[in-house]
Amino acid sequence: MYQPFSDINVIELAGVLAGPSAGLFFSELGARVIKIENPKTDGDVTRSWKLYTENPNDKESAYYWSINAGKEVQFLDLTVEQDLQQFYNLIKTADVVISNYKCGDDIKLKVDFNTLKSIKPDLIYASINGFGKTNSRTAYDLILQAESGFMFMNGEKNAAPLKMPVALIDILAGHQLKEAILIALLKKYKTQEGSNISVPLFDTAVASLANQATNWLVAHHLPISQGSQHPNIAPYGEIFTSKDGHQFTLAIGNNKQFKALCDILGLQLYALSNYQDNQQRVSHRENLFIELENVIKHLNFENLFKECLKKDIPIGKIRNLKEVFQLPEAQELINTFTFGDKTIHTVKSTSFVFEN
Repeated sequence: MYQPFSDINVIELAGVLAGPSAGLFFSELGARVIKIENPKTDGDVTRSWKLYTENPNDKESAYYWSINAGKEVQFLDLTVEQDLQQFYNLIKTADVVISNYKCGDDIKLKVDFNTLKSIKPDLIYASINGFGKTNSRTAYDLILQAESGFMFMNGEKNAAPLKMPVALIDILAGHQLKEAILIALLKKYKTQEGSNISVPLFDTAVASLANQATNWLVAHHLPISQGSQHPNIAPYGEIFTSKDGHQFTLAIGNNKQFKALCDILGLQLYALSNYQDNQQRVSHRENLFIELENVIKHLNFENLFKECLKKDIPIGKIRNLKEVFQLPEAQELINTFTFGDKTIHTVKSTSFVFEN
């Protein structure tokens, strides 16, 4: 992969997922990333987030490796003067610092922007916080999913609110932070000036509501949980089961795709007024599901899958992760690291293809 940041030094003061995901991005693209961990707390808390299947004697969990493989680690207690001075020496050659301290803790530890800028005037200081720079409230991804409306909308219809199975707000905040750092680097190349940038998790979550936000703000429609179904499109997200027991979903985004699906299934639903356009299909989606399901449940998946691909109908088999990583496309996204006598497999954070 192209290594555009091979001359960039990043110091990571962040823990858990959001901040470290930004550090991982720069590491994968050639930067030297030094992760500072506190020996008093046995390092990043995710080291202890082990599954019951993991070796309890290992110093790192699978979770930790998912976001920290490929980085250099230095254990420094920043409350100890000698360690703090060692950290300051690292800052002298740093381009970027990534942090995620609670409000005021960076100042107490003497690792805030103003302090570090006095050591390295063109430093880019990039921080993650929960609810803004002046709010000391502790924020975990779960809390942000709850506070920002995601849990209310997520889950099956009339069921309990449900969190997403990955810390998606953290991941999205990491993306926001990467974008901000890239803009700050561009500014630095143009002006030789550093920057102090921050990304609140709450802001990231609300900014990521996309069409669900405008469904409320524009159409005054309050989004509620409805499983995998899309509020604006049908059939889109309904779960079907084939004769041979495979579960899959369809993403029918326009009339052409709907007619092609009907043709494959031997139905003429597109000729009926209830299903002639997307808005009508959304209004009558429950009956539409029954019409489609009555045919699909008698079909073998592979045959239907091939026919849908042939006619450019978006179809997706619902796969577990074992099945996902059997796909050649997923295999290409696996990174392999050697750590001591262990071989670590992780997934790349960078999924783009850079071609000259």
